Amino acid sequence: MQQNKVEVWKMFDRIANRYDLLNRLLSMRQDVLWRKKLLDLLPAKKDLYLLDVATGTADQILHLFEETDKITKAVGIDMSENMLAQGQKKITQLNLDGKVNLRVGDATQIPFKNDEFDVSTTSFGIRNVVNVEQALKETLRVLKPGGTSLILEFSLPKSKLIRKPYLFYFRSVLPRIGSVISGDSAAYSYLNQSVEEFPYGEQFCDLMRKAGYEEVTATPLTLGIATIYKGTKRVTN
Repeated sequence: MQQNKVEVWKMFDRIANRYDLLNRLLSMRQDVLWRKKLLDLLPAKKDLYLLDVATGTADQILHLFEETDKITKAVGIDMSENMLAQGQKKITQLNLDGKVNLRVGDATQIPFKNDEFDVSTTSFGIRNVVNVEQALKETLRVLKPGGTSLILEFSLPKSKLIRKPYLFYFRSVLPRIGSVISGDSAAYSYLNQSVEEFPYGEQFCDLMRKAGYEEVTATPLTLGIATIYKGTKRVTN
């Protein structure tokens, strides 16, 4: 799996034109609800400058802009140019070109200076980076002191009654549907493998603490199918 992550962005380039459709279909639109849940964990103040890491088609940015006026401007970075192109189309359609900027960027080498952003988001992207610890440290670096990082990622349900049918869907049903619609069987086989191998819950909280985040919390969603992780950057005196 580690080797697959080195050029996983090329896989997303291939499925970019079907990515949003498949997200809605395969999650039964739960992905929209999960993304909007991040709204509840945004900092209380207004005029927020947002960085969305592994932004893909900019879904996370656009859902937040739709639901709140707290965010004044946002930047999204991703390695997949085709995903960014799809996102740019949506941004232009919503007349947000002056507020949202998308650019090619690596989560492990974020192209911004220290202490620049009020809040960062990463939705369904952290498990795809080659070096998770480095990506977490980079996001922390570009946050202002007291800034908030919100990470939305798939996880596994604790309940065995839920986990068994969930894993059957993830291993058998989802790859077949994804393959038919996207025309890329490898992409949706990778999805279930990456979710099952990725640390979640307290294990991921520990990774955030190790990277330097404080006040780390995990909020399970939909019986634990997804989780929002929150961490803050230390305020120095």
